[in-house]
Amino acid sequence: MIGMNAILGVAVVSLGMVLTPGPNMMYLVSRSITQGRRAGAISLAGVAVGFIIYLTAANLGLSLVFLAVPQLYMAVKLAGAAYLAWLAWKALKPGGVSVFAHQELTPDSPQRLFTMGVLTNLLNPKVAIMYVSLIPQFIDPTAGHTLLQGFVLGGIQISISLGVNLAIIVAAGTIAVFLAHRPTWLRVQRYVMGTVLGALAIKLATDRSPTTAT
Repeated sequence: MIGMNAILGVAVVSLGMVLTPGPNMMYLVSRSITQGRRAGAISLAGVAVGFIIYLTAANLGLSLVFLAVPQLYMAVKLAGAAYLAWLAWKALKPGGVSVFAHQELTPDSPQRLFTMGVLTNLLNPKVAIMYVSLIPQFIDPTAGHTLLQGFVLGGIQISISLGVNLAIIVAAGTIAVFLAHRPTWLRVQRYVMGTVLGALAIKLATDRSPTTAT
């Protein structure tokens, strides 16, 4: 049986991670603003599938593979750190654009929105680290059914992430309009997001092993 401490721990970690700016948030917001909430919801469905893929792989031994082949983990970690650093540079560079700023993007078909949602999540290093390093810390081997525990705890994380992201999709247009009339706030939002992404990139790059990543 899963203890309440494990449930609350996963819930707090999941909430903290989903509220931290990252690739998923940036993609969902940009599509919601340019193509509407329906496009954001379709993209979110793809993100959900990405979560399920990661959760299944982690529960079937992905963390053991990384522990057995630390070079593979290092490669994945550094690639993720580089991706976050690139996103940070896009936000902080002169002439950078806030994720909430209206941009002229080519409308994508529902199939492409869904596929890009899946790929964006699979390339999100925060998600990889969470399933490989964080959620396993809340599994109690003495309680038995470790595989079931992994899926239940992962289900909690997915539910929280999808709920928060859905709220962001619904509010994205309103936030964009609010910020559009306040250019200083829009610039501050861009700098805050870029700084957070840069800090995450540094933290991810300096973590030494799957057991110490957070």
